[in-house]
Amino acid sequence: MRVTVGLLMLMTSVCAAAQERPKVAILATGGTIASKQDPVKGGYLPALSGEDLVGAVPAIKKIAQIQVEQFSNIPSQNMTPEIWVRLAGKMNELLAKPDIAGIVVTHGTNTLEETAYFLDLTKQSDKPVILVGAQRPASDPDSDGPRNLLDAVRVAVAPEAAGKGVMVVMNGQISAARDVTKTNTNRVETFRSLEFGPLGVADAEKVRFYRAPLRRQTFAVDSNTRLGRVEIVMSYVGADGLLITSLLRDGGIQGLVIAGLGLGGVPGPIFDAIQEARRRSIPVVISTRVPTGRIFPLSADKSSALALRGIGCVLADDLSPQKARILLMLALTKTRDPDSLQKYFDN
Repeated sequence: MRVTVGLLMLMTSVCAAAQERPKVAILATGGTIASKQDPVKGGYLPALSGEDLVGAVPAIKKIAQIQVEQFSNIPSQNMTPEIWVRLAGKMNELLAKPDIAGIVVTHGTNTLEETAYFLDLTKQSDKPVILVGAQRPASDPDSDGPRNLLDAVRVAVAPEAAGKGVMVVMNGQISAARDVTKTNTNRVETFRSLEFGPLGVADAEKVRFYRAPLRRQTFAVDSNTRLGRVEIVMSYVGADGLLITSLLRDGGIQGLVIAGLGLGGVPGPIFDAIQEARRRSIPVVISTRVPTGRIFPLSADKSSALALRGIGCVLADDLSPQKARILLMLALTKTRDPDSLQKYFDN
């Protein structure tokens, strides 16, 4: 009888301890973090489920209750805007549940920064959402996935993570979705916030924040949201605008992002093609191919950012071309007016 009572007390204690741990939802989407070497194809392919990833890191369940959902299992180069909309819907659905403390999204690194920024722009809660991936596949003996996943869950349950939007946790660094970018094709320290640095760190001792992101805004999306086709066109020596005129001829384009030179200036033929796009009332956002710094009107050259603003183009501030595209796609669900669009990019 004494053994039975003791066992019941132990089970009650274990259950109580489990209930005290915050609950984190993990949405698995695939990517290198879930990949193993395929001996037939000779490369790596997503093969592990979200449950597999969590099971490989027993320490996770000591800090949080885990709810896993296999959202997809794809290389991140196959991510699409349509999947983004569904992922945002699932994210907001989970965040609305009182028992969910935060969300971790496992994702391939190739487009991780884009998905992170889209989710940051569509998140309807102050609860933390963390994107995490790996540079080394799960089948490699020195894979960085387990450590990154553990750190991501640690950040998701940290009280200081609330209100900081969507973050990327990789290699012990916590980065804001708006700022972070992939800087190396294969090294584990690839994700960096080049101009302003990380928000904080997840080191062996604790999760520590040193700053908070201020440039944030939110767009409501649902299953009926349709994102228009927005293309990115690069500026370079000898660019003649043919890509833009071809897109205009196609007729399906809803907006353009130009990766300009320096402060956003473009070669003369590109300017002429952009002018034609503006005559057709197609929104055009001017970003830069330079990794850091913002776009503002300074030069008086006839194809400068000042001249482009003068014909109704929108300046992207410090957003990279790929992130400027995401913001434009969402902003176009609200307006096509250049001045109104500029306010979204200034926010």
